[in-house]
Amino acid sequence: MKILAVSDQVVQTLYTPSASTRFREADLVIGCGDLPYPYLEYLVTTLNIPLVYVPGNHDPLYSEWLASARAEGGLNIDRRLETVKGLRVAGLGGSVRYRPDGTNQYSQAQMYKRLLPLLLPLAWDRLRGRRLDILVTHSPPRGIHDDDDPAHVGLSALNSLVHWFRPRYLLHGHTVFYKQNLIDPVTWMDGTMVVNVYPYRIFEAALDERSI
Repeated sequence: MKILAVSDQVVQTLYTPSASTRFREADLVIGCGDLPYPYLEYLVTTLNIPLVYVPGNHDPLYSEWLASARAEGGLNIDRRLETVKGLRVAGLGGSVRYRPDGTNQYSQAQMYKRLLPLLLPLAWDRLRGRRLDILVTHSPPRGIHDDDDPAHVGLSALNSLVHWFRPRYLLHGHTVFYKQNLIDPVTWMDGTMVVNVYPYRIFEAALDERSI
């Protein structure tokens, strides 16, 4: 399964008609937040493949009724577990709260509450021997690819999700590579490959083994 994952920054090589040729082998687009929705919609239209995404801290609050608050043709998987092209994919959007009125920003405790809708379906999958393939987030786990400034501290709730359910991959954005603590965009954590996709990354996901 070849995945094109994007986050935070519009990449001009993806925002041109040539993207349909350059990335023609991609099977799925995953959006990790803080991208203009017309950009995501363009990828869906140009590549003609499914899109799943979560909102970032610079995205509007999701609305089913407001076109500007969602990506047409894509599936917002924030706090949801879905099957997409045979993969079990879950999402948890947003970032740690660093402004009192911040959109899609939450305290560490609030993030634990936000993940509650995922626990029962993930536990049921685990009982059936089905492992979560991909966890899509905007922020990184705490202590993994994060930073010490107030806006880019990682989320402790993600550490717990990884420890409890051990997804094959956790894909996130929000933090950038050029800082010293982000030289390596890939880190292993409890058997999960944590990948910082900022601004985009295309990779082959090995998803053959289904049992936990």
